[in-house]
Formats: sequence, structure tokens, C-alpha cells
Amino acid sequence: MASKERSGAGSGPEGGPRLASSLRSPYLLLALAAFFWSANMVVGRAARDLIPPIAFNFWRWALALLILLPFTGRDLVRHRALILREWRILGALALTGITVFHSFIYLGLAQSPAINGLLLFATSPLFFVLLAWLMTGERITPGQALGIVASIAGAALVIARGDLDILLGLRFAAGDLWLLAGVILWALYSVLLLRRPAGLPPLALLSATVLIALLLLLPLYGLELWSGPRLKVTAASLTSLAYVALFPSVVAYIFWNRGVREVGPNAAGVTLQLMPIFGALLAAAFLGERLAGHHWLGGALVLSGILLAWRRH
Repeated sequence: MASKERSGAGSGPEGGPRLASSLRSPYLLLALAAFFWSANMVVGRAARDLIPPIAFNFWRWALALLILLPFTGRDLVRHRALILREWRILGALALTGITVFHSFIYLGLAQSPAINGLLLFATSPLFFVLLAWLMTGERITPGQALGIVASIAGAALVIARGDLDILLGLRFAAGDLWLLAGVILWALYSVLLLRRPAGLPPLALLSATVLIALLLLLPLYGLELWSGPRLKVTAASLTSLAYVALFPSVVAYIFWNRGVREVGPNAAGVTLQLMPIFGALLAAAFLGERLAGHHWLGGALVLSGILLAWRRH
């Protein structure tokens, strides 16, 4: 089905808009999602002293829901019976993909260096493969296995800046357990997407999931407020929330959900290996850091690994 949709997306009147055609590619959508989440890791780490972890998760999704509702409100009302009937799978998606996943990520980033988080995310395709096999019986192809190994090696090369001693000298902090749990939950969410309600439009699916996730987050947010940490309302904190609400939340989730729907969780999961590459590019563009040989070599390994994993045979 995915191949037919992709080929159909590229057809049409000769001379049609190339950009619109390209954005129909699930692989481009997955890559763009990884890009937005790369910046989200940087923003989450930078804003850790301004926004407590649960508050960050709650308010990013509250703002995201406000963005979505004008476009999805009618569909939510129209499909309310289906939403109520499928509350179990929608609740599972909300819990794994939003409520707990992002709370764990922000808790981890508050305690661990960004390099540890990137390294743990580099292992995510292994969990995608394992959970897809356990839950759906989907087996990994030799090309996918080779692609995962190559992309993990490339990501590690970029993260370690070409220095093996950096990897060997890594010391894992308590926050890394939160990050690792988050990576596993994201793989579970992506596999559960295969069981989404078939009759629910994609944007309505996302809106319903966000609404349930916010209800689940309320007691956690109340507990955080009771324990002391408070959101500091500053230009930096509001800008951070605005960015993560629009791009890593609404746009990236739309892109990711469609990509997984079309190519499956195994092929989608390896796309997360692009995050260290995007992180290096963002650092070069906005922080003045120079790209070195290990960036180019690591990027080539990651891209070759992803292309191998995306091959059907």
C-alpha cells in the first residue's frame, strides 16, 4: 500500500508543484520530524531552569491543543462515538506517546547532559525492531539490520566527536534512566500506531490523543506544583513553549504518525538517527561551531544506514 501511495503522490499533471509532491513522501516527513525533535532536545535542556519538567509537558500540549482545535473540533464531535468506543487504544497512545514519554524526557534532560540523551536515542531502532517483532510479528530484513548498525555507528561517531575516549569515558547519570525509559515508550507508541482507529482522521486522532494526555497529566502537574517547582514566566520560557507546541508537538507528530502509517515502525525508527546530525548542523548554524571530519563521516554512515533500512528487500 505504501509504495502505491508514494508513486501516486509523485504523479499528476506535468509541471505540478514539486514541493507539494515532495511533502507527500513519508521519508521526508519522518526526517523533518527528527529535525524538529533535535531542536526540542536543545530547547528542553536550555529551559530546564525556567520550566519544570511536568509543567513543560503540560503547557506545550495545552498550547498544541489550542492550535489543533480550530481545525479538528468538528471532526472530534462527528466521530465522538468512535472515540468513546476506541478509548483503550487512544488512551494507550496518549499515555505512551505524550503523557509519560515527554515527562520522562524532560525529567532526564533536567539531570543529564544532552550527549547522553542523544546517545540513548541512537539506540532507539533496536527497541523499534524488538517491539514490532513482539507485538506484530514484523521481522527485520538483512538490509534493515545492516542499516541500523551503520546508522548507530555514525550517530555515535558524531556524538563522540570522533574521539573513542569520549564514549569510553561517558558516565551515566540518574537522568539517563528517565531518558532510556522514554526511548522505549516512544518505540511502543510508534508500534501502537498500527492499531489506531481506522475511521478517525489523522488530525482528529492527534487531537483526541492530546486531550486524553492532558487529562492524564493533570494529577502529575498538580503534584509537581504541590512539591514546589514553578514555571518562570519570561520571554525565554514563553518562546520555548511556543516553539515546542507548534513544531515538535503539532507538526512533527502529524509528520511522524503519517510516516509510521505508510512505512511501518522499523523503517521509521531508524530515522531518529538523524537527530545527532541535525544537532551538529544546528550548533554550526546558531552557535558558530565548526563542522569537522567526524561530522561528515558520521553523517555519511547515518544516511547510508537509513537508506539501507528503508529498502524493502
